[in-house]
Amino acid sequence: MNHQHKNLANGRWRKLTFFEQMANIGSEVGRATKWKNKGNAEYSRMAIERALELLDLTINNEKSRGHLKELTRVREALVDYFVFENSYKSTDKSWQNYFYSFNFAARINL
Repeated sequence: MNHQHKNLANGRWRKLTFFEQMANIGSEVGRATKWKNKGNAEYSRMAIERALELLDLTINNEKSRGHLKELTRVREALVDYFVFENSYKSTDKSWQNYFYSFNFAARINL
């Protein structure tokens, strides 16, 4: 697989806490949302691809096994929102709220 986040894919990602990983994924989702709202489909697509790559690294991380159900559901809902017809009725605000808590938790643990 051709990773966009080569350093992270080569092991650095595993050194981050779960909260830090999710906060980073949330940053990419925020970028995807921003570009979608600005009408730049290409940049939005690239950002969501990066988010999904990071999410896949998290899913494949042994430390995250306890969160596997949540992570795979988040992946499914993100793809539904950005690629398909938004069957789950997600909103920009719901994604912002979801990932904000991980940002907050990552900052507290530092």
